[in-house]
Amino acid sequence: MLVIGIDAHKRTHTAVAVDGNGAEVGTRTVAATSDGHLELIKWASGLDPARRFAAEDCRHLTRGLERDLLGAGELVVRVPPKLMAGARRSGRTAGKSDPIDALAVARAALRERGLATARLDGIERELRLLLDRREDLVAQRTRQINRLRWLLHDIDPSLETGAANLTRFKAMDALGEHLRHRDGLTAEIALDLVEEIRELSTKANRLERQIAERVQPHAPSLLTLEGVAALTAAKIMAETADVRRFKSADAYARHNGTAPIPVWSGNNDHHRLNRGGNRQLNAALHRIAVTQMRSPGLAKDAHDRLTKAGKTKRDALRIIRRRLSDIVYKHLMEDSSIRESTGLAWAI
Repeated sequence: MLVIGIDAHKRTHTAVAVDGNGAEVGTRTVAATSDGHLELIKWASGLDPARRFAAEDCRHLTRGLERDLLGAGELVVRVPPKLMAGARRSGRTAGKSDPIDALAVARAALRERGLATARLDGIERELRLLLDRREDLVAQRTRQINRLRWLLHDIDPSLETGAANLTRFKAMDALGEHLRHRDGLTAEIALDLVEEIRELSTKANRLERQIAERVQPHAPSLLTLEGVAALTAAKIMAETADVRRFKSADAYARHNGTAPIPVWSGNNDHHRLNRGGNRQLNAALHRIAVTQMRSPGLAKDAHDRLTKAGKTKRDALRIIRRRLSDIVYKHLMEDSSIRESTGLAWAI
């Protein structure tokens, strides 16, 4: 089978085709537009009917290309950027250029097995966009709240209040009414910040409702797990994408960074903390674990048992996160089966 590696950019895409031995067959550069993508497909059709495309996994550049290729019935795999370094070093051509990078992508796809297959965007993409937008709004609100608290301290230290209180509309109404009766530029700026915080809170709350509406039909099983509300479920779904791409719960644990890394020294088998993996997923699992340990249940019992056995609190929490990864994987697989049986689309 012919493998066509693609080095994607904002304005152009460079493709290099290689045969089963990794030998270069042809090169083509096209515009990063739908017309350019059609030209690429026509060029590939003249090379070999049995082919697959391979693109470096940078979806902010390849999303439109993948959408057009998949729409035309082509097979597209995603190559992690770290796999390309070895392919470049093993090449005979020195330097770095678009054809060299495309050739490295093609040879990496030819060499590696089990690469992720691209699929069309679905609910996961929508959740990712909504979550990113909400997190941006919350970050902006936090910055404005910090500025406001300093101004309130300057106006009157008795006005200073906790950051969490400034996200409540009732508290903002009372503060705004008080500032309207204050004279001076500082009070005027503080009142402006109150109005801005109100607007940001309104937008963030609206996005949270939209996220919850989209999550509930797609994650009924995951939402039954203690410590998993709509935002956490959306984060897990958005960062996991299609759970079926993981061959086992262990593979999923390796992806989210809860699986320890083996370290061998002589004949002694040891493990060390995995600081890699998807840190967003890892943080979501951490929040679930902390929430479950606040009330009596399996997580709290496991934590108490591990600490009595000599584990530190931190090590016990890591073990619980690893077990939670398997539980979350099971719930995601159940939700995937429910979607298939009810006809809900699942794609990445």
